[in-house]
This record gives sequence, C-alpha cells and structure tokens, in this order.
Amino acid sequence: MSFLDIARSRQSCRAYDASRPVEDEKIMAILEAAQLAPSACNSQPYHFAVCKGNAATQVAKATSGPGMNKFSVDAPVIIVVSEMPYNRTAAIGAKLKANDYRSIDIGITTAYLTAEANSQGLGSCIMGWFDDQKIRETCHLDGAVRLVIALGYPKEGDPLRKKIRKDMSELVSFHE
Repeated sequence: MSFLDIARSRQSCRAYDASRPVEDEKIMAILEAAQLAPSACNSQPYHFAVCKGNAATQVAKATSGPGMNKFSVDAPVIIVVSEMPYNRTAAIGAKLKANDYRSIDIGITTAYLTAEANSQGLGSCIMGWFDDQKIRETCHLDGAVRLVIALGYPKEGDPLRKKIRKDMSELVSFHE
C-alpha cells in the first residue's frame, strides 16, 4: 500500500468492534512508526500511554462530554499522547524562534501513528475533547495530555466516507 493509498483510505473511525482485540504486534508496529517520526532536533517531546481494558474504559469516559466521542468506549485500545520537555537544542531553538515546536512534533508523530494503524487494517480517531486531569490520574502522567487516539478494528460494514477537501487551488501556490 502506497502512502497515497493510506492517505486516501484513512478516516476517523467512529464505530469499533469492541469484541475484537488489537494484537500486540500491531500495537508495537504502530508505536514504531510513531517513534520514527521526525521531530525538532530529534527531541521527541511526547509520551505514549497505551491503555487497554479498564484503563481504556476510564480514558474513553474522560473523552466523553455532552454528546462527544461516545464511540470511544468501544475502542479496545486508547493511546494518550502527552507533552514532554524538549531536549536542550530544541528548547534553545524554540526560544530563539519564538515557536513551540512540541505541538508540531506531536502532530507529525500522530500522523505517522494513525497512518500505520490504517496500514495494519485498524481504525483510529484523534480526539481533542477530553478531561486532562482525569486522564493524567488514570495514566499516571506528569505532562499535559495533548491528544487521545481511539484504536481498534472498525465494525463490520463501516463504510469509507467520501473525503471532502478544499480544492488544490485554495491550498497551494507556486513561485519561481
């Protein structure tokens, strides 16, 4: 499967097969892809808390608000991405350039993680609505929670939705 195939077929999964566990080998392949993602000065300013069983249920509940992320309780795996400090080189660069690269790095590693999940036949959904404090307590985290990723096999018959995107002319300009 090419990267474009992955990009065309990856979507936010909101219907998981709760009865089908995710194999440890697939979880490790997904985490390896995330580990290989580029980051500012190779700082990798993030931590992944992989939650299964009761921990996944507790984190899923912490992502559910008024009508939000109700599907997450069926995801057999939840990965919590928390922010960690930079290495010294990246911290100096961030200060000199007045740019916090951690959010960029977390976005890149999350893209790698979810792309590999798709290539493994898994669905994923990146969630930004959550109770930071409850998740920190559940996962024993010091760093701020930045993203929560539901992971699992999509329910049978979950259709691939048509991607609606801006026209290329709105996104790209060429200069010589």
